[in-house]
Amino acid sequence: MSFLRTVISSFHSLCAIWYKEIRYMLMDEGMLLFVTLLPLVYPVIYSWIYNNEVVREVPVVVVDKCRTVSSRNFLRQYDASPNVRVAFHATDLDEARRLVGRQEAYGVVYIPSDFDRRLHRMEQATVSVYCDMSLMLVYKNVYQTAVAVCSEFGTEIQKSVLALPTARDEETATAPVVCDEVALYNTTGGYGNFILPGVLVLILQQTILLGMGITSGTLREKYGRIVMRDKLYTNVASVVGGKFMAYILLYAVMSAYVLLVIPRMFGFVSIIHAKEFLFFLVPYLMSCIFFSMSVMSIVRQREDVLMLVVFTSVVLLFMSGVSWPASNIPVVWEWLSWLFPSTWGIKAYIAMNSMGARLPDVMPCLNALWLQTVVYALLAVFIYRRELSK
Repeated sequence: MSFLRTVISSFHSLCAIWYKEIRYMLMDEGMLLFVTLLPLVYPVIYSWIYNNEVVREVPVVVVDKCRTVSSRNFLRQYDASPNVRVAFHATDLDEARRLVGRQEAYGVVYIPSDFDRRLHRMEQATVSVYCDMSLMLVYKNVYQTAVAVCSEFGTEIQKSVLALPTARDEETATAPVVCDEVALYNTTGGYGNFILPGVLVLILQQTILLGMGITSGTLREKYGRIVMRDKLYTNVASVVGGKFMAYILLYAVMSAYVLLVIPRMFGFVSIIHAKEFLFFLVPYLMSCIFFSMSVMSIVRQREDVLMLVVFTSVVLLFMSGVSWPASNIPVVWEWLSWLFPSTWGIKAYIAMNSMGARLPDVMPCLNALWLQTVVYALLAVFIYRRELSK
């Protein structure tokens, strides 16, 4: 009977702590901002920014020293592409450089004076393309469009020289091997479909970290420890369990909104199955919550967690392998990335949501999340036990 009474008492304390944590979230303006409003609004802003998916009509300045029918035809085909726009005609490269320096244009196409003469002599002509390398998406449009137009322009010249009897003969002679490009997973080729899934998963971890950090910083300023001085907050299991319940219930709803509703709202790829999503979400949220509990032992003031999140967000996104290939990340940084739930969560979510992977395919990531859940839960119990003893 005493054991049963102890269990009932602990469960009552756990529920009471859970209620107080929820009430504290709703009453504290900072907590309300970071654990409710931020997950609701932040993904919408990100998705809205990337909703265009691809960059179109990049302004380019042209320096045409040839000024012949051939050069005008080349520039007409270049300007017809949806990816670039001939916005300026400059007299020399110095004027074009100034336009690029003022960011009125992001590339320069230079056609030399001997362009037409070389073509009529059956010699190889040259078109120079200068690209602004500070923006990779812009650079790709300016350069790849020039390459495509050069290829098409050369094919037309070959057809006129060969003078073959049929269109099929011309096609075979000018393009004996055709490269058939098939886009996998990111079928739109858009930047939003590429980067947004990883950002959404990271937002969940960072907002949980912000919420717990504000709570811990406030309590540390008031009581000198990260636990309230209250008769309820005496049992470490009840304290850890109550805080865990408060965040898991709130973020179960937030996660469904962020990871399921937002991609469909903005038309991004979302092919994850309900069963796979549930098996992914449970260990990811648990690992994020216990990870945040463990990290909060270093927070001394409310503002400290803001600096921590701002400093680590971009770093964690890079280390996850979504914006830079994981195979090219130094081994030390790769090992360091394994400590964060976002690394395994981003990999698993992108595989299931964008590539159609099933549970066996992402089991290594899920096992890593479960291992982090156990390790960080034990660490959180140790930290809160030490705090309660103060």
